[in-house]
Amino acid sequence: MDLLDIYTDYLTCQNKHATATGMSEMLDGDIAHDKVTRFLRLSKFNSKSLWNYVKKPVREHEGAGGVLILDDSIEEKPYTCHSAPNGKEFLINQTG
Repeated sequence: MDLLDIYTDYLTCQNKHATATGMSEMLDGDIAHDKVTRFLRLSKFNSKSLWNYVKKPVREHEGAGGVLILDDSIEEKPYTCHSAPNGKEFLINQTG
């Protein structure tokens, strides 16, 4: 398994803030956080690299009669307000 697969799995299962240190800790130090940081800094992630990453599994299911839809849109939430310098700002209700 290559580092991109491991990192993708980590992002998928992470329910808090994803960090290189957090990934290293989750793997009991088998992969150093510096290695993850260096990998992310030196890698070029764009549409072409995404397609190369998913092409094989997509092609395996190509004739299955389905479609693959990728949607990167963001749905407006009722608790979202517009902030000129930052674009969108999500507010968290604090109780008590």
